[in-house]
Amino acid sequence: MEICDELRSFEATGVYRLDGTGATFLDPVRLLNGSYQRFRVVPSAYYSRSFEPPPRQVGDLETEQPEKRRKRKRNQKPKPRELNAMERIAEARHQEARPLLLSAHESLIKDKQLLEYLSKTTDGKEHTPDAGSVSENNFVELGTSWRAPFYEITICFRKPHILGNWEGSFDVQKTSFSLFNSIINVEAIDEAEGEFQNRHYILPRESCFLMTDFKHVRDLIPGRSNQGYNLIVVDPPWENGCVRQKEAYPTLPNRYLLYLPVKELAHPSGALLVLWITNREKLWVFVEQELLPTWGVKDPTVFYWLKVKPDGSLIGDLDLFHHRPYECLLLGYINVNTDAKQGSNFKLLEGSQVIMSVPGAHSRKPPLEKLLSEYIPGPKPPRCIELFARELFPGWTSWGNEPLHFQDSMYFAEK
Repeated sequence: MEICDELRSFEATGVYRLDGTGATFLDPVRLLNGSYQRFRVVPSAYYSRSFEPPPRQVGDLETEQPEKRRKRKRNQKPKPRELNAMERIAEARHQEARPLLLSAHESLIKDKQLLEYLSKTTDGKEHTPDAGSVSENNFVELGTSWRAPFYEITICFRKPHILGNWEGSFDVQKTSFSLFNSIINVEAIDEAEGEFQNRHYILPRESCFLMTDFKHVRDLIPGRSNQGYNLIVVDPPWENGCVRQKEAYPTLPNRYLLYLPVKELAHPSGALLVLWITNREKLWVFVEQELLPTWGVKDPTVFYWLKVKPDGSLIGDLDLFHHRPYECLLLGYINVNTDAKQGSNFKLLEGSQVIMSVPGAHSRKPPLEKLLSEYIPGPKPPRCIELFARELFPGWTSWGNEPLHFQDSMYFAEK
C-alpha cells in the first residue's frame, strides 16, 4: 500500500492534519520520542490504559437465570432525571460543540490509512524490564514528609570531553541536588539519568524542573522580564469527586489558582496561555468570570481533545452526561493586543479546533508545543513552562509536586 505524504509526515512528526475539518490527530509517543537521543518511550508503557469492558462478575445480568433477568428488567424503569440550571447550561455547551466533534471524528473514521497505521503502532507487546513489577515513587507523599528537605537526587550528565576527537568522547559527571524546593537544570548535550531511592529517571536535555508544593510556586518568577515564558500550559488538579474516589491524585481548591503568578511568568512580548479544564459547568463559570480575568487573559478560544481507541472509535458515548469522551483547552493571550494587526512571527488563534489521540494514563495529556507552535508569540524558539506538570520536555520548565512521574525508566527503553 502506497503511503500518502501526510502519513509520511506523520511518521516523522507525530502530527496528522485531517482534510477538510481542521482537526488534528496526534501520536504522543512519536512526539515524545523526538525529545530523546539515547532513549525512547515504549508504546505499550504509554498506552497502558485498557479500553476493554471489565470481566463479568457473578450476579451480572448476562449470567443470571433468564426468569430473574426478566423480572429485574420489569422492575427497573429508571425515570430520566430533570437537569438543574447548571446542568442545562453544560448540556447547551455540549450541544454547541457536538457538530464540530462529530465532524472531526467522522474524518478520522474515513481515513483508513491512518487507522491501519494506528493499529500497528499502538499494539506493541514490548515491555521494559521493570514495567508493572515495582512500585513507583510517590512524590506527593515524599514531598510532604518531614524528610523532604533531606532527599537528594543524583544526576549523571554526559558532557563532551575537552580533548575529545570529532567522533565524540564524553566525560560523565555525577552531581547530587536537593530533590524538593530546588530548581534543577539538565545542562547536557543529550538526556541525563537520575537516581533516587532505587528508581531510575530519564531527564530530557535542557529541561528544568522545580518540585514543590503551592507555597513555593513564586520561585519560578524570572529575575528579568525578558526571561519570561511565551507558552504557559496549566493542567490543574481540579476538584473532582471521581478523582477523589479513585485517589488518582490530590486535588486543589479552585480558588488557589487565583494566586498562580501567571502574569509575572508571561514574557513582555507576549505569551500564549493554555488551560486544561474539565466539563463541569461550575468550573467554567469560575474560569471565565474570575480566573482568566485575574491572569489577564481575554477572549479565550476553545480547543477540544477527543479521546479515541486504537481502532478510531470513541472511548465512550459522546452524549453520556457525566463521562464525556473529550476534555477542553482554553487558549488565550497575555501581553498581546489581539485587536491590532497580527504580528509577523505568529498566527492569531481563529476558532475552535479538535485534537484527537489515544489517551495514555489517567490525566496524562498529549504534548502541545509542536501543534501550537504557529500560535506562540515572542522570540523563537519560545520559552515554555508547564504548571502542575507530571513529565519533562526539552527546553521546558516544569513545576508541580511530581514532574518526574512519567520520567521513570519503566516508561523507556534504550534506542
